[in-house]
Amino acid sequence: MHGNTSGLRPAQLKALGNLYRRRIEPGRIGSPELARNLAELSDDIRREVSVLIDRRGRVISVSVADAKGAELPDLRLGEHRLAGFHLLHTHPRGGTLSKGDLSTLFLKRLDAVSAIEVRSEGQPGLVHTAHLTPPGTVGEEEDWRILDPVPSFQIDDFDLGAQVSALEEEIARAARTREAKKDRERAILVQIDQGEFDAEERLEELSELARTAGAEVVHKELVYRRHLKAGTLVGAGKLEELTSKAYHLDADLLIFGQELGPAQAREIEAATGLKVLDRTQLILDIFALHAQGVESRLQVELAQLRYMKPRLLGAGAQLSRIGGSAGSAAGGAIGTRGPGETKLELDRRRINDRISFLEKQLEGVAVRRDERRKGRARNDVPVISIVGYTNAGKSTLLNAFTHAAEEPRRVLAENKLFATLRPTSRQGFIEGIGPVIFTDTVGFIRDLPKDLTRAFRATLEEIGDADVLLHVVDVAGPGADTRLDAVNRILEDLGFREMPTVIALNKAEAADPDVLEREVERTAGIPVSALKSLGLPELKEGLADAIGQVQRQELAAREEARERAADYL
Repeated sequence: MHGNTSGLRPAQLKALGNLYRRRIEPGRIGSPELARNLAELSDDIRREVSVLIDRRGRVISVSVADAKGAELPDLRLGEHRLAGFHLLHTHPRGGTLSKGDLSTLFLKRLDAVSAIEVRSEGQPGLVHTAHLTPPGTVGEEEDWRILDPVPSFQIDDFDLGAQVSALEEEIARAARTREAKKDRERAILVQIDQGEFDAEERLEELSELARTAGAEVVHKELVYRRHLKAGTLVGAGKLEELTSKAYHLDADLLIFGQELGPAQAREIEAATGLKVLDRTQLILDIFALHAQGVESRLQVELAQLRYMKPRLLGAGAQLSRIGGSAGSAAGGAIGTRGPGETKLELDRRRINDRISFLEKQLEGVAVRRDERRKGRARNDVPVISIVGYTNAGKSTLLNAFTHAAEEPRRVLAENKLFATLRPTSRQGFIEGIGPVIFTDTVGFIRDLPKDLTRAFRATLEEIGDADVLLHVVDVAGPGADTRLDAVNRILEDLGFREMPTVIALNKAEAADPDVLEREVERTAGIPVSALKSLGLPELKEGLADAIGQVQRQELAAREEARERAADYL
């Protein structure tokens, strides 16, 4: 017996237990006898009573609870099927179907939910019933259809079996139609606004991340919450609303702009039945998608393992590989005695071993990269590191500088976030300076996941070997100033904020003239268009001035060192 049974007499518990013996005609909501029995029991114990009935007419669960608290089997449902059960319960105080009743119907994908009004002296009154509607239904009750109430003696008039068959056939037909058109995952995005001035901009960035990962964004939701809910961030009501949107928009993915803890992700997934990702997982997935070289693949795998490790779930002692009892060699059956290492512990150990292996591999890559840097330094060729927010146009600018229109010199440049993950160096020429090396770096992003920052630290530290930084800013998109500040914060964290820097205000041809003028004033940047090769001579002049100043400072420092050495001798 499930639910709130405390304080019930043995006779009442026995009467509730006898409900399991009830049988009703398959395809019917209930019978007049069952309705009368439920009403009498509910009046006697003064609580709601719920029975779950399968399609063969058997009572498979009895609960002393409302619809939300009724005991339901935890089953994995077919994508185009209903649960295969309907819920019949009482309302001791009368009234129509509650919001909780309808929420349970929708979230659990029940065949139907019915409520019996209990009148004086335990007499059954009207029976209220609702069932789901097919996805895409438009109307006041788009998730469900509420039938007209009927007297309890007519409870078995409605042909639920025929309704369920028709509904499942409609769901399957709609799904086949959508599946024929659908070539990628459909996602709903959720960004929580806690009072930040750039919440809408963050939602748009999340949308761009989802697009880059290959998802089709079908809905974007900006949720204002000053204080986050501990378990689900947004609360049960909002999750129910999102589940409804996913049902009607045929979405199978829910992406949050905030990082989710392992328990939060599991709770949201259980409540919605959708695949749940957070921004960190999305960025990791994009990095894995775009990783081309050996180094970037190693770094991405390392970041993924570090993210995954604290999120591993154990399944208890039943998954013990050896079967020891509490670590004792004396416990367990013959052939299974031992320390009892669980699957969770094995998985963690394997991840730790793999992390150690990847770190050693990356150390070797770092050594080889350091040798290449020393070779460039010996040649005394100035190095310009191109940095900036992801998708600002760094790779396009590098191609424009080096006239690399075709492979193999051409660097991949796409209108996607994180299209470039590994540092790429190309030789160029600047009037008055001579040959220079341009190095394209991985794009920055605000709140870069710490696992990725750690994995790419060696790559980012190569920026420090440059003579001049070329900071590329996309002025065509909204929030250019916040993206510039985000990059500056990362440079400051790496200790490169004070390096000589030239700012290129890229995509100037598509920018709002007032915004462009304001950014030129604020940053002393040079307007350019890497795509249309506009403003490049002026940018090269700015770089030549910066390199010349660095070279003069180095020359003055060497002269001063020689003078000090001469005075010492």
